[in-house]
Amino acid sequence: MIRKLSMSLLAILALSLATTAGYAQSQAALTRHTRDVVLNGTAKMVGHLPATRSMRLVLTLPLRNQAELEDFLRDVNDPYSRTYRQFLTVEQFTERFGPTQADYDLLTRFAEANGLRVVNTSRNRLNLDVEGSVANVEKALNVTIGLYQHPTENRTFFAIDREPTPNAGLQLWHVSGLDNYSTPKRMLTKRANTPGAIGLATTGSCPQKSFCGSDMRAAYYGGTLTGAGQSLGLFELLGTDLVDLTTYYTNAHQTNNVPITLKSVDTQNTLCKEPTCDDTEQTLDMTQALGMAPGMSSLVMYIGTGGLSGQTVDDSGILNAMATASPLNAQLSSSWAWLPADPKTDDPYFLEFQAQGQNFFEAAGDDGKWANAEFVWPADDPNLVSVGGTDLSTSSAGGPWASETAWVDGGGGFSPNKFAIPSWQVSAASGCSQCSKTLRNGPDVSANANFTFYVCADQTTCTANEYGGTSFATPMWAGFLALVNEQSVTNTGKTLGFLDPALYALYAGSGYDSEFHDITSGSNGYNATVGYDLATGLGSPNGPALVNALAPAASGSFSLAASPKAVKIAQGAKSIIKITSTITGGFDSAVTIAASGLPSGVTVLYKNNPIPAPGSGTADAQLSVSSTATTGIATITFTGTGGGLTETTTIKIDVTK
Repeated sequence: MIRKLSMSLLAILALSLATTAGYAQSQAALTRHTRDVVLNGTAKMVGHLPATRSMRLVLTLPLRNQAELEDFLRDVNDPYSRTYRQFLTVEQFTERFGPTQADYDLLTRFAEANGLRVVNTSRNRLNLDVEGSVANVEKALNVTIGLYQHPTENRTFFAIDREPTPNAGLQLWHVSGLDNYSTPKRMLTKRANTPGAIGLATTGSCPQKSFCGSDMRAAYYGGTLTGAGQSLGLFELLGTDLVDLTTYYTNAHQTNNVPITLKSVDTQNTLCKEPTCDDTEQTLDMTQALGMAPGMSSLVMYIGTGGLSGQTVDDSGILNAMATASPLNAQLSSSWAWLPADPKTDDPYFLEFQAQGQNFFEAAGDDGKWANAEFVWPADDPNLVSVGGTDLSTSSAGGPWASETAWVDGGGGFSPNKFAIPSWQVSAASGCSQCSKTLRNGPDVSANANFTFYVCADQTTCTANEYGGTSFATPMWAGFLALVNEQSVTNTGKTLGFLDPALYALYAGSGYDSEFHDITSGSNGYNATVGYDLATGLGSPNGPALVNALAPAASGSFSLAASPKAVKIAQGAKSIIKITSTITGGFDSAVTIAASGLPSGVTVLYKNNPIPAPGSGTADAQLSVSSTATTGIATITFTGTGGGLTETTTIKIDVTK
């Protein structure tokens, strides 16, 4: 009897453990996927997506060590931190914060076991791109994919009926590609064809006195930096036809010397031609970025699906391609908005940008105050720089800034997605009567967006003074940052990274009025006022003054010392040399140590290299002598570089048997 009872208890226990394990493996992702209109019945189901139809999905794993990452990002943007602007490489970020290789392999096995073919992997192990039939997707994710009538548009869309709960053995962050509910919009608008609507710009140097991209450079910068050595990335949901870029430069009587790379991250064609594809947005993004920074080393257009009817938005694919590019683009720009089911979906990529010294600009929109817009995301996300619009006047063709007011259609307000106000914006918001004190406010900055530009697109006649939008202002700012980063690399060896903390720190300082054009007139539904406001943010860039404030020359210096100055090491032994960097004045660049003059068989392994700044610090140089190293006395030179400066220190090494 006891034996039978024990066996029964064991059976119950085994069943309980099996059930518990099943629940542990089948769990919802960390972000939301279902659409409200599906859940509340606003969108009526009219059918089912064919079971044999092929789907392309992006399975995304969550970042690791989130608390440590938050600490790192706080310190990397803090001028008083020893890790200030000590950005990570993609490999370093992946090692510290990316998914483990074991988890990535487990996800791959899950996909393949469920009939999903792996079509792309990522070196940060965040994304796994897969393809499979609707039937296999439904089975793998425990969902049903239905066809629904859109509640406000004359079209149907597909979407899942519940949150995916894959039996993957680990928790996902997100699965992209499960609906095509949101139709992305470009932050671009065409002026109404009404009397008096032609010739709005009167001082541009392009045809019909419209503004060229080079006019924006003259108005907002006017110096000698060109963006040399810098690369800029554009987020695009459609390709382009580079014939249109050539036409623009031909008609503007200018030459483009920046190499252009068109990179498709999925199935989207890099070529966009009428009558099936409009490349107005994509071409103007290039002309505005190139106009501001004509000497960049490259411009890369990252192209993914979402810009054509019926496509899903591959934001995860595009953003992850930007985060894992080689080389990385320090300045990134997007002029597209869309409506995700969960507004925190793309946070892992935005955080990786910050950790790697990349800055992402996003257009704030062309619907006036955010409260009146259908959607504004991602412009209200606190992990990027939101760019609003102005109406600019210049003193002459290719001449300097003359005056500026808020553009009536420029986006701004406080976060519709309820993002909390970030720490760097609290002080600015406290002095703004219309700002939220608890939610993220936008825009952060602004630039010209009025109907004053010259545009060539779609292999047709170019237009003047017809198009406007924050689509123009955003790549302008990305190009301006390329100028800043050129100077920053020269002065400190580092790019700036996420720009908002630095911009708002300048606003709190004494030089704000000379570094920004503070726009105090005009309205987008909110009035432009003295200081920060919801129409134009901090304002537009005020030439070299803002460049110099963001990327000042190193005002101090450093010296190097090695201890001990002489060391005797036997073959097969090791020794530690302390390399100390002593900083004087306002020097705030890290010092990178390298050794030369090493005898044959002697290698060096560093710890705490580079030596961070501000303050003094020490790096350990571990000398390892092989059993067959050349014996005798030699001089080893340790060279430190930082902020455009170089210092050396030497030691004597005596290798003995």
